[in-house]
Order: sequence, then C-alpha cells, then structure tokens
Amino acid sequence: MLIIKRLLGQIRRAIQDYDMIQDGDRVAVGVSGGKDSLTLLVALRQLKNFLPRKFELEAITLTMGIGEFDTTPIKELCERIDVNYTVEETLIGKIVFEARKEKNSCSLCANLRRGALHNAAKRLNCNKVALAHHRDDVIETLLLSTFYEGRLHTFSPVTYLDRKGLYLIRPLIYTEEKLVKEFIKGNNITVVPNPCEMDGKSKRQYIKDLLTDLKKENREIKNNIFGAIKRSGIDGW
Repeated sequence: MLIIKRLLGQIRRAIQDYDMIQDGDRVAVGVSGGKDSLTLLVALRQLKNFLPRKFELEAITLTMGIGEFDTTPIKELCERIDVNYTVEETLIGKIVFEARKEKNSCSLCANLRRGALHNAAKRLNCNKVALAHHRDDVIETLLLSTFYEGRLHTFSPVTYLDRKGLYLIRPLIYTEEKLVKEFIKGNNITVVPNPCEMDGKSKRQYIKDLLTDLKKENREIKNNIFGAIKRSGIDGW
C-alpha cells in the first residue's frame, strides 16, 4: 500500500507541476510490455478515479515483426483494469535489423516507433501520448547527450508536436526506477520480455552501469544531477 501511495503521489505531482492533463483529454499510453509502461498504465488508470480533471485512456502496443512477442498478458491486464487496448502491427524490427542493417539501430528504431505510436494515437482520436520515461531515464539521457552529442539536453516533461497536433507527457519523471520495480513485484504484474536483440547492449545500458558504479562513491549523484536538470533552464524544465 505504501508503494502505490508513493507512486501515485509522485505521478500526481508531476501532472500538476507541468499541467500534463486537462479536462476532456484522450490519453494514449504507449505500452511496450516492460515494467515502466505497465506501471504507468496501471497508475494512470487508478488516478483516473480521483483526479479532479476527467480524461480517457487508450493503451497501444506496437509489435516489431521480430522474435516472440506475446501480447496476451497486456490484453488481460487492460481487460482487468477496463482500458481499451490496441495492438499496432509493424515491421520496424525487420526494417532496422534486416533491410537497413543500421549501425545506429537504436536511434532509427526509436524514431520509427515514435512515428507509428503517434499515428496510432491520432487514429484513436487521442490528443496526448503518455510515455513511461522515469527519473533515471531523464538523468541517463542527459549524460548520453553530453557524452555522445556534446550538448546539454534531455527530454521535457511535456512536448508539443505541432505537425501531429499531439502532446507528449511523461508522468513518471519524479519516479525512480527502483520504485517501478517494487510496484511491479508487489502487484504481481506480468512483464512481457523485450524481443529486441539489442536489449541490454545499448549505450544507455553503459550509462546505467556507469551511474551504478559512481553511486558507490557518491550516494547523492542521481539526486544532484536531477536537481541540476530542474535548475538548468533546459527546454521544458
């Protein structure tokens, strides 16, 4: 009970601080089947019951056209919590790994997935897409941009896509990955394994491992970086 209270409190604060949801919104949640997106979906469904602003939810999963990917656990969860569920069939995996054979496969894959998710959301008459980037993702993205692009950048709590007429919202920005793991375990939610062959082998995983090592020397390192981001003036913060 304490875990869900903390999680919902952090998400509610993020929604309020950055005005993420308004009355009448139709919010599409991108659900990969991983722990982060499943946590966001369940939490938003619970918040829907008592947030003063009334909104609707749609859950969307993209298939990648590679590997074994069983969406049944996601479908059953959506039925249990009463959220409409759409599976969007794509061949993104085949395009990235077979047709294009890209060296920078993660970047291309992410761009293609974003486009497919946004198109599906528009087709379902949603005006917002909720993404499950949490606090650790915010920090890792800043370091990735600094190390590999030479710029200070991370994603914003809210982003408006004028070409699509969509808002991207990230309600988990105050939530640590550790709490997400505890929530999944405590609620016996079935996580669907990622079929991507790059899972656990990316630059992001390197940054994640680096932060784990640095935290042994400085326990406050993630808090310090996140605080710096909030004070930085980076777009949207």
